[in-house]
Amino acid sequence: MHSWSAPEVPTLPGKGMQVRLFDSRDRVVTATSPTDVATMYVCGITPYDSAHLGHAATYVAFDLLARAWMDAGHDVHYVQNVTDIDDPLLVRAAETGVDWAELAAQEINTFFDDMAALRLVPPREYVGAVESIPLVVEYIEALQKADAVYSVDGDLYFRVSADHEFGSLSHLSRDEMLATFGERGGDPDREGKEDPLDCLLWLQARPGEPSWDSPLGPGRPGWHIECVAIAVNLLGMPFDVQGGGRDLIFPHHEMGASEAHIACGRRPYARHYVHAGMVGLHGEKMSKSLGNLVFVHRLRADGTDPMAIRLAILSQHYRSDWEWTPAILQAAEARLDLWRQAAALTSGPKAEVLLRRVRSSLSDDLDAPTALFAVDAWCGAAIRHIEDSELAATDKDERSPALMRGIVDALLGIAL
Repeated sequence: MHSWSAPEVPTLPGKGMQVRLFDSRDRVVTATSPTDVATMYVCGITPYDSAHLGHAATYVAFDLLARAWMDAGHDVHYVQNVTDIDDPLLVRAAETGVDWAELAAQEINTFFDDMAALRLVPPREYVGAVESIPLVVEYIEALQKADAVYSVDGDLYFRVSADHEFGSLSHLSRDEMLATFGERGGDPDREGKEDPLDCLLWLQARPGEPSWDSPLGPGRPGWHIECVAIAVNLLGMPFDVQGGGRDLIFPHHEMGASEAHIACGRRPYARHYVHAGMVGLHGEKMSKSLGNLVFVHRLRADGTDPMAIRLAILSQHYRSDWEWTPAILQAAEARLDLWRQAAALTSGPKAEVLLRRVRSSLSDDLDAPTALFAVDAWCGAAIRHIEDSELAATDKDERSPALMRGIVDALLGIAL
């Protein structure tokens, strides 16, 4: 499956810094140490509704990482999936009277338009669950050979007890796991399971629902094994970063890692587990189930500059939980206007100072808010001669506005 169109990313002088990230498993900020090729898998959408600000914030975070890695000289191999068959999609299709495949295609196209408008670097491979079914079957068969699979009325389940490290990513107690599993797509109360936490690998065909023939019998894949099959097949194991929203730590990333460990017979699944915070509206986390959503495509349709949307997201640290408000968007629009005024000048302070500051900020756990303040300071010094000891000490240079535009484009994804 093709992804969205790629923006042009300028090449900057020199080379970026090693990126340090907070690891959800180890709970510390540690250095990423990719080889020439930096590898990243970020879990994608289930396309039963349009992408909202919570989705956008997550994908902007990993776009920052991709850009920082590229600036540091790495070839970035980025993979993202789309869960284009799952219960929520079938439920929404039934509610709306739209064919499930048509609904998925519509929402995927809207998602692509949003990501392109926000100038996200696309994944090298964008892979659907449906097209991955033969691969998923292979990984389930590998789990069967490891005696980690059993049947409940024809549905196949993964024994989480097969992985002695299960739980080491999320650090949740068993009671917390059980509660969270039930809230996030799991079925802890299903009769016949050996352990309430065991997760679905293959759902046997149901009347009136789509299914695919396979050596496992007709059916469709579970959620977690889909990502495992795609990630390991395309990136190998371990890959550098497993990414997504913080609500994916458990059960999705915990269970996916365990399935990969047992199916492949080695570990770790990923070197770093990196998660973005949650975006709220009116005091609650944005979620499709609650319906408290701000959609990117609706903001764009209302005339909001996509670069202002991106700046609003960047004004919050990617790991923080935050609330979308009109004031945040208004501040982003004012910032965008300031930056464009400064970028249009015929000269400005030496932009090498700005480049060093932005690179340093992003290398420190993708600290975008500090990077934005650095650009603000440069623009203030250029337009209003605001005091900044380091910038004030530099002479004006007619090449600086062009370099400033390149810096915010290449590293922050903002086109001025």
